[in-house]
Amino acid sequence: MIAAGAVLAAGLGAGVGALARGGHDGAAPHPAAPPPDPAPPFHGPRQAGVTAPQQPATHLLAFDLAPATTAGGRDALRGLLGDLTRLLAAATAGTSPDLRLQGAEPARLTSLVGVGPALAARLGLDVPAALADLPTFPGDRLDPARGGGDVLVQLCGADRWTLTVVAELATAAARAAGAALRWTQSGFLPATAPGSTARNLFGFKDGTANPDEPTARQWVWGPPGAHENGTVLVYRRIRMDVAAFAALPGDRRDLVIGRRAGDGAPLTGTAEHDEPDVYAKNPDGSYVIPATAHVRLSSPRLDGGARMLRRGYSYDDGPDDRGLLFCAFMRDPAQFTRVQTRLATRDALNPFVQHQASAVAYVLPGAPEGTTLGERLWG
Repeated sequence: MIAAGAVLAAGLGAGVGALARGGHDGAAPHPAAPPPDPAPPFHGPRQAGVTAPQQPATHLLAFDLAPATTAGGRDALRGLLGDLTRLLAAATAGTSPDLRLQGAEPARLTSLVGVGPALAARLGLDVPAALADLPTFPGDRLDPARGGGDVLVQLCGADRWTLTVVAELATAAARAAGAALRWTQSGFLPATAPGSTARNLFGFKDGTANPDEPTARQWVWGPPGAHENGTVLVYRRIRMDVAAFAALPGDRRDLVIGRRAGDGAPLTGTAEHDEPDVYAKNPDGSYVIPATAHVRLSSPRLDGGARMLRRGYSYDDGPDDRGLLFCAFMRDPAQFTRVQTRLATRDALNPFVQHQASAVAYVLPGAPEGTTLGERLWG
């Protein structure tokens, strides 16, 4: 076996050398693959985990800081945020000293770090006044061990390998600061063409109606001042009964959602990005987009035009536990409360979904070069 392997290795080496010189029989060499796009820089006014295009894979972690005096808790949090800044900046730039990240294909790592409402209240942190945990909605079956948390980290990238390693490093940094891992969850997206909208496990495009930058400045990002370039993340782990939904006739599924599965267009439009007309009616007086359709009940037209930036991911934790990791960014989590209150009581999708975990976090403004995350938290 060893001798055969040596011969094979020698043959491969010779072949590689010949290709490098122009190939056999005068054949032209294959052109080199273009280098992958670099990851968005870690340092900047906003965290790249929110601003960068959505990545194929995600890994979320939440930590609890040990109870301490206000001064001691602030010191622990300041130290943890400094460690996370250095760790994530190095991993994003490809300069992490961890051997497992060396030689791997660039993963275009992006990340965000946020603090939870309970920690902010306990330590008297300078966070938006609107930051608060969500109320319990009808139908919720929340597992406290899978939600909440004092510090939330979301990692996104092109592959799970890098996310797994960086998550381990972040967990070690948190433990060194006296924090304990509360929960962790990974998710994924299907491979999609650039600029197209990924589908969820129900087969529908998810994330079509996201706001543009001027709209996001009004509804997603904090106002000028200490919270400018910060936002609030609402996270919900939603189990989906994929088999039961798939058993519905195709036209019935479209009516439940309010869009056509094939092209993603609203039932009142012809293209995916057409604005749904939630007031359009059929000749018999019924709504074209039914009154209980998911798209209608979540429409910004029913909420003063307010929009969220949605970055959902699918998860698969076994044949009976698959669904959606709903991640949405907004200036005020009361916006989500208004929408979810409508959905929880009237949504035709309710028989097929169950909210099993929930978290809210203030996503800190970014860290310009030479600074660390969270420098505005101390007032």
